[in-house]
Amino acid sequence: MDSVIHFEIPAKDPKRASAFYTKAFGWQFNQFPNFEYWMIGTTQSDKNGMPSSPGAINGGMGKKGVMAPKAVTVTVGVDDIEKTLQNVKKLGGKAVGKKMPVGDMGFSAYFEDTEGNLIGLWQNATK
Repeated sequence: MDSVIHFEIPAKDPKRASAFYTKAFGWQFNQFPNFEYWMIGTTQSDKNGMPSSPGAINGGMGKKGVMAPKAVTVTVGVDDIEKTLQNVKKLGGKAVGKKMPVGDMGFSAYFEDTEGNLIGLWQNATK
């Protein structure tokens, strides 16, 4: 079973949004160097940034429609994005954009389900 492993929150003003979520929930925000994208820490994490509590996930935030989707989005971890997108298409969904590398960490892609919801996909880089 593939699991939800990440979420994204789009923001018109990421600094304002990060201040809001920090004050509302105590979340921690760390901006990637030279990149307008922030990692959101919502739970205790290990040295690699992975949640240490079972079932907990962390997220990300970017400029709405530029570095993040236009709506809050969940991301599902999969072994093979291309294979997953083929299955999604067969089941009536459609790919949105193409598989993209994310540094040396892995790959991301998005699809629209049969209800019009945008869902993210994540594939770890093989080492």
